[in-house]
Order: sequence, then structure tokens, then C-alpha cells
Amino acid sequence: MDTEKYLRRLGIENFDLPASAENLKKLQRQHLLSVPFENLDIHWKRPILLDTDKFYRKIVEEKRGGFCYELNGLFNALLRELGFQTRLVSARVSDGQGGFSNEYDHLAIVVKIGELEYLADVGFGAFTAEPIRLAADLEQTDETGTFVVRRFDEDYLEVAKKDGDSWHSEYIFAPFGRDLAEFAEMCNFHQTSPESHFTHGKVCSLMLANGRKTLTDKKFIETRNGEKKETEINSEAEFNEILAREFQIHALQ
Repeated sequence: MDTEKYLRRLGIENFDLPASAENLKKLQRQHLLSVPFENLDIHWKRPILLDTDKFYRKIVEEKRGGFCYELNGLFNALLRELGFQTRLVSARVSDGQGGFSNEYDHLAIVVKIGELEYLADVGFGAFTAEPIRLAADLEQTDETGTFVVRRFDEDYLEVAKKDGDSWHSEYIFAPFGRDLAEFAEMCNFHQTSPESHFTHGKVCSLMLANGRKTLTDKKFIETRNGEKKETEINSEAEFNEILAREFQIHALQ
């Protein structure tokens, strides 16, 4: 992996990045601003394999995005190259009804800096802009909202986002390390199963400095400074034109 080329992909030209909390914050933010969350290969019939070399070629050399296994899998490799102490963790995503998905449904990263630990995640779509410190019940706010990490049960920690006066669960995770290969079965599930929402339609989404833009088969949604604009997508050609214009990704023919 060419670390400097990867950092340039993130819009970072200063390659002297000691393993500090400040630099972790910078790296996560720039990743979210530069590399979209997208599931296009699933619909272009290009198999996604858990291989960091393949992640690198796609995300850095081809200037594409990916979903959690790819985005966080490669980001984790970058952090380690830069001297950060990390481990991959398995997360189970909230269904909004009090239940959670299967183990290995989502891949995230825990980063240890000195005596403190942080949850880093560049592969969960509209989520935090900055790493979340793993400190029980500490409310932490960035421009995307207010979040908390709290004990869910004896095995899991929970990440929740504030919604008015209540909290909405995002996902739960066991804080011990996993190997990338352990996520292979769920990675394959999300590419092939009709039960996976990723097989139901295309999506490409990128955080902006003042909002977010998201393209689906049905709509292109731009939110800037709190103002939301929606454009209906009426054809595959229109989808491909917006994909190229807004995300610099060209559809496979």
C-alpha cells in the first residue's frame, strides 16, 4: 500500500501524521469527505472479496468508495501503517425496534491512543464525523449530532444518537478484536441475499463540509446547511450521469 497516495486520495498532503487523537480525527473526517459509501459493485456483479490489496486498488487507484468491510478494512490498514494501535470489531446494527442484526453485520475499528480508546468508523454512511471516545455515558457532539457509548449488557457496548429528548440506538459491538476473514460470510450475504438491503438498490453517499449528498435508484438528495433538495431519478442513464458528475464514478458498461 502506497500510504502517501492514499493520504492524497483523502486530500492530505502532510504525510507526517503521528498517532495522536487530533490526527485520528483529521483522518476520519477527511476520509468521510473524500471517499463515498457505496454498494455499486453488488449491482455491477463485481464480487467484493475481503482483501486489503483489492480494497486499495478500488478505493485509492480507481477512486471509488465501498461499504463497511472495504472502507473500514482499508482505513484500519492505513491507521496501522501510520503507527496507530487498532483492532477490528464486529457490530450488530439496530433495526429500530429493539432488535439487532447478526454478528459481523458491520465492521468498525477501535483505536487505542495512550490510555484512551476511540471508536473510528468511515463505513456506516450518515454517522459520526469524528471518532467517538470509548468513555461510558459521555455525550459527544459533532456537526452530525450527539452520540454516546454506553454499556448494553455484559458482552456489548452500544452506540446511540440523540433524537430530541430520547436516544436512538445505532449499533452494539463487543469490544474485543476480530480478524478480517471472520467477516467473510456476512460480506457474501450482503452481496447475494435478497434479505440484504444492499441487494435491493444502488446507493452512493458522501459527507459534505456543510451536509451530505446521496444518490439512489430513485432520488438524488442534497442537504446543505440544513436545507434539503430532492431530485427524482427517472432512468439508469440519469443515475449514471449524476454518479459521474457528483461522485466522479463512471458506471460499468
